[in-house]
Amino acid sequence: MKCMYCGETESKVIDSRATEDGSIRRRRECLNCGKRFTTYESVVNTPVLVVKSDGTRQAFDANKIKNGIIKACEKRPVPASTIDNMVNEIQKKIYNSLNQEISSKDIGEMVMASLKEVDEVAYVRFASVYRSFTDISSFMDELEKMVKNKR
Repeated sequence: MKCMYCGETESKVIDSRATEDGSIRRRRECLNCGKRFTTYESVVNTPVLVVKSDGTRQAFDANKIKNGIIKACEKRPVPASTIDNMVNEIQKKIYNSLNQEISSKDIGEMVMASLKEVDEVAYVRFASVYRSFTDISSFMDELEKMVKNKR
């Protein structure tokens, strides 16, 4: 790290702390002039592209997942911390796959699997939008599958 006062490249770390945004704040002291300065380090994620059903691609955005889960869990006894945990787990799966692209279908399946474990009503709400139920019979088919799997 280059000292902003004298340009020396040698410094020692005096203090390190994690910040709220996930970066690391380091207090440094220059070994040449003795002055102190602060640096910030952050992890650079490889961008992941989401391949939509129409073939278009867009950058992965965890907030879109969170908003979909929040809508599905509306007026349900699902704590915000549980929603955050679901989003974090899905995000980890996506980044740990090391793929630069993921289909929106795969993301939807991950969300449905998480919702199924947390709240069945929220799961059905999400599934009804995600799977585009066109009539009551397709909706009932999904409910019958849930009941059958529960037994």
